[in-house]
Amino acid sequence: MANSPQQRADGRQANALRPFEVSWNPMGFALSSLIVRTGKTAVLCSVCLEESVPRWRQGQGKGWLSAEYRLLPGSTPQRQNRELLKLSGRTQEIQRLIGRSLRAVMDMEALGERTLLVDCDVIQADAGTRTAAITGAWIALKRACEILLEQGHLNQQPLIGQVAAVSVGLVKGLPLLDLDYSEDSRADVDLNVVMAADGNLLELQGTAEGAPFSRSQLNELLDLAEPGLQQLHNAQDQAIDQQASKTS
Repeated sequence: MANSPQQRADGRQANALRPFEVSWNPMGFALSSLIVRTGKTAVLCSVCLEESVPRWRQGQGKGWLSAEYRLLPGSTPQRQNRELLKLSGRTQEIQRLIGRSLRAVMDMEALGERTLLVDCDVIQADAGTRTAAITGAWIALKRACEILLEQGHLNQQPLIGQVAAVSVGLVKGLPLLDLDYSEDSRADVDLNVVMAADGNLLELQGTAEGAPFSRSQLNELLDLAEPGLQQLHNAQDQAIDQQASKTS
């Protein structure tokens, strides 16, 4: 029996996010680290500091942020080979997206000539790994900047905005929020939306996997994504507050 228009395989409504959870400090030596879970998708996000910047950035009084993304070998049903000497096009695309999204809400002058290195390693992939990575990486980055302020390495907060990301798509004509693999694999349209907390869009990645989609369908998908992203921004704030209460 097919799912009703209002219900999905996991019981969610069309406009419902997957369960969101953050586990703090799985890595003892990183400046900050966490595991973010959106449903069955899990991503290890960590932030490390280097007291230098790339050569092309030197002498400008500005910092830099670099992001790396990988699928770990056991993160998918068939083992992923490690990308050692040459990164796939997909990996390069995703880590550039993560870096752009985070740099969009950073004041590099406030960071000074330092580099923040953000690593996003997928532990388990059930679709939405890039959006989970962005959402989780922002939380880890916020905590890392707070630690640098507490330790006296920074005089002001370099993180000047908040960013989260989510996927939306059309599956058999039905707009769905936060697709899992069973939905993503058969979506006619797949759209990743990166949004700041003020409602401004930072990036859109949309693909017609089946038939082309209309402007009105795009607007419908964006209208579906926005309240979901607001929920994710609230969840980010809650994760930061919970960690702050534990360390205070």
